[in-house]
Amino acid sequence: MNPTRELTLGYLRLGGTKPLFLIAGPCVIETEGHARKMAESVAKIAGDAGVPYIFKASFDKANRTSVKAFRGPGLREGLRILGKIKTDLNVPVLTDIHDVSQAGPAGEVCDILQIPAFLARQTDLVVAAGKTGKIVNVKKPQFVAPSDMGNVVEKLISTGTEKIILTERGASFGYNNLVVDMRSFAILKNFGYPVVFDATHSVQLPGGQGNASGGQPEFIETLARAAVAAGVDGVFLETHDNPKEALSDGANALPLNQLAGLLSRLKELSEVVRKWDA
Repeated sequence: MNPTRELTLGYLRLGGTKPLFLIAGPCVIETEGHARKMAESVAKIAGDAGVPYIFKASFDKANRTSVKAFRGPGLREGLRILGKIKTDLNVPVLTDIHDVSQAGPAGEVCDILQIPAFLARQTDLVVAAGKTGKIVNVKKPQFVAPSDMGNVVEKLISTGTEKIILTERGASFGYNNLVVDMRSFAILKNFGYPVVFDATHSVQLPGGQGNASGGQPEFIETLARAAVAAGVDGVFLETHDNPKEALSDGANALPLNQLAGLLSRLKELSEVVRKWDA
């Protein structure tokens, strides 16, 4: 596959022939202290591995299975926490937006705005994100063919931006299950923008616990290795120091103590693959 275009993010270079990059953090901001601890821990692991790193956490999880589920601190407090992590730790930050009104404020703080999979067909939201001038990471919906992501790319380009990342997170496969089609990566890379694999949401079992989603984290490494071998530019991982106590998506999160080993193996594999693709 041909290399994708390269994006500049501060001191980082993403895509093209540059090294595999990592987007990682807890699913949601649980507390300021926990978010900072996770950012510090993952930044050190990524730094030791020599992998470019972007911290990810949500200020609001608007698509929870249950109305009783924890959603996060909200826009204002969440952006304050993300901004402090960005400044104090000198790491780029990514968060997802769910409404047009959130695009502007989030764009003032965050380096990458993420469009959740369920919302990637919402034209107004996609356009609002593109107009901020920030990098926009779009999760491919579980119900959309990879070739149809060209329509989302076209919407973003219409705003004058080409700062685009496309992320695969699995496709619906019957009830409460997802499957990853490895052909998706080649199709998405044909659009010319960096492609990321979301290794943790791809092992999610949506609604599998009745009032919450389940997961099969034992398959994270299997799928991540396959995606890296297929030539992705980056890997997205939600990680937690105690997944059983996580307030959101703990069932499919990668335990923090497994991150260093996995990242080292993925980097080694990626270096071989990217030589072939260069």
